[in-house]
Amino acid sequence: MLSTQSIETIKSTIPVLEVHGEEITKHFYEMLFSNHPELLNIFNHANQKQGRQQKALANTVYAAAKYIDNLEAIIPVVKQIAHKHRSLGIKAEHYPIVGKHLLLAIKDILGDAATDEILSAWEEAYGVIADAFISIEAEMYDEAKTQHGGWDGFREFTIAKKVEESNVITSFYLTPSDGKSIADFLPGQYISLQFTIPGEENTHIRQYSLSDSPGKDYYRITVKQEESGNETIPDGKVSTYLHEGVQEGDIIMVSAPAGDFILDMDHSKPVVLISGGVGITPMLSMLNTIVEKQPNRQTIFIHAAINSKFHAMREYIHGLAKENQNIHSHVCYQSPTDDDRKLDLFDKEGYVDIDWLKSILKVEQEADYYFCGPVPFMKAIYSILTQLNIAEENIHYEFFGPQGSLVD
Repeated sequence: MLSTQSIETIKSTIPVLEVHGEEITKHFYEMLFSNHPELLNIFNHANQKQGRQQKALANTVYAAAKYIDNLEAIIPVVKQIAHKHRSLGIKAEHYPIVGKHLLLAIKDILGDAATDEILSAWEEAYGVIADAFISIEAEMYDEAKTQHGGWDGFREFTIAKKVEESNVITSFYLTPSDGKSIADFLPGQYISLQFTIPGEENTHIRQYSLSDSPGKDYYRITVKQEESGNETIPDGKVSTYLHEGVQEGDIIMVSAPAGDFILDMDHSKPVVLISGGVGITPMLSMLNTIVEKQPNRQTIFIHAAINSKFHAMREYIHGLAKENQNIHSHVCYQSPTDDDRKLDLFDKEGYVDIDWLKSILKVEQEADYYFCGPVPFMKAIYSILTQLNIAEENIHYEFFGPQGSLVD
């Protein structure tokens, strides 16, 4: 438990964190990697360069300060981050290193404003928060290892099959190299893949949503090849290697499934699945699970893509909707091709908007809404759902990468 004085001191720093939070976390990561370059084998380099990780950490530190007298309120966020930590292999021994550099960053950026009292309070608070993470993650590590087909750390899997789903999206079927059982998962969860790319000093870890239903003897991920830039670690380096450098029969290292963005199967109320681009991947897992396990559950599947050349699993989903009366599929193309028009492959041109969604949904107030895709797409969907007065507890979403905000 934190002392009353420490709580008051932490709360007094909230205005400062609003202004200097990202500056502190940027400096934190610079020092952390300078002093502990081995941690570059765990962290996503692209997220660092884009500033997403720094922003996410700043938001977490701010939330911790805001709710320091009621840390139970941020336990859902802690658990969400803990899933990612367990999947990446972050362990208890990393927390003292992080705490040390976070306090140094606060001191460096705030200067004289970072009094001994403030630093002492934050050191105490960090200890309490770190203990919460370590405790929750210890349970997750134990569950991942002891469940049927489970394992600890990273395990060898073989690329059993590669299937091109669109011009830029490919599915990879992964089977355990030892031929033994694999851990089950919940629809919507992800796995981490660890890559050793020729010519790269560090390993790279990426998390990919599982795109098929549970219960198979393989895991399937469906990955978009992102464009590579000219940066040292550009966005797209890993996805390009996965598409072009990894072949059927190759071995890849995989961690056990994780994640809290999951389909609620405890009831049968209607479900609306909304995806943009490669955000379709967790939705496919949910959709397939509904078809297999809840064949009477009314489901609306809405997908937005540039056009058919970028639309993964189009014919497959169309077939599911045709064969299952409870599945209703709708497609929005931003820039349809002439063939898309001739073949009538889409329902809406341009972007998903409130009027089109209202015409599809007839405002299913009691439905569960799940959505995933690029951040601008997710912000638009969230805005529409709130305008339609959908209850917050019925809205579920996941960011690909560090947690962000859907409200500007």
